[in-house]
Amino acid sequence: MTQQQTVPRYAFIKAGWHADIVTRAFHGFTQIIPPERVDVFEVPGGFEMPLMARDLAASGRYAAVAAAALVVDGGIYRHDFVAQAVVDGLMRVGLDTGVPVLSVSLTPHQFQETEHHIAIYAEHFVQKGREAAQAALMISKTRESLLA
Repeated sequence: MTQQQTVPRYAFIKAGWHADIVTRAFHGFTQIIPPERVDVFEVPGGFEMPLMARDLAASGRYAAVAAAALVVDGGIYRHDFVAQAVVDGLMRVGLDTGVPVLSVSLTPHQFQETEHHIAIYAEHFVQKGREAAQAALMISKTRESLLA
């Protein structure tokens, strides 16, 4: 009797702030991992990503969870505190659940909603999405070799 292998699925969380730029990370991610193997989840902003990542990782459905956000200085709050909370939260989810959680969360020192900056960050998010997908595959392969 042969054992049927399941094709791994991946979760991709997108923050709604600057969605036009953040979505580019998904495009990069699915250049490496086929889109039919990726479930997409949207949250309002980066701050909400760790909770969603925890729920997705704990579901047991996903080989890895990637989370993408652009956290910028809006002048009203300290964006660096938000960014640190997001990254710390995502790391904790991975450690607590044993499911790799990858951050595609960027916090630029300088961001203005000009054509120039939007183009730069949109392209950068494509690359970061590819890197997250490559990391997800590499982590899975390495972890599988530990069980062999």
